[in-house]
Amino acid sequence: MVKLTRIYTRQGDGGDTHLGDMSRVRKTSGRVEAYGEVDEANSAIGVARALGLAPRMDEWLGVVQNDLFDVGADLAVPGGDDGRLRIVAAQVARLERWCDAANAELPPLESFVLPGGTPAAASLHLARAISRRAERAIVALSDAEPVNDQALAYVNRLSDLLFILARRANVDADGDVTWVPGASRAPDDGDVS
Repeated sequence: MVKLTRIYTRQGDGGDTHLGDMSRVRKTSGRVEAYGEVDEANSAIGVARALGLAPRMDEWLGVVQNDLFDVGADLAVPGGDDGRLRIVAAQVARLERWCDAANAELPPLESFVLPGGTPAAASLHLARAISRRAERAIVALSDAEPVNDQALAYVNRLSDLLFILARRANVDADGDVTWVPGASRAPDDGDVS
């Protein structure tokens, strides 16, 4: 386990940081960017949980938050199957089971969904969008360096789960907030009130 006795070290003041294998890289490296985006997604999930979610959602997202630390640890150490903490297929499969279970309770989609509704749903949509950004950062990293396929799959599946849970958070309110294509294309009458 990790034991931190002091938070600041001054070692990053010049713009470099240590990776999990103790190599030094710039804080702008693709690897640091990728696990930084994962950390932001995790924080957004924490906000959603703090707003109050149904117990099952909250329980699932508690597991997800821990898994996202695993994703970060995976991304923070270059290399492959080397005995380090890596995301495994079972973690991805669990997200798929949760997606299927939660989606089975929802009405079929008849339009694209706008990110809104209840505060909980809106915060889950924000976490979903940040997860998608994290996924793009991991893909960019994988274009330059080897990355664990399961870490990428996990973040991809996570954004699906967050979308489904956001829809679920709106079910007990007024349902999905849906996109109405071209709804505001009426001629501008100049009224700004």
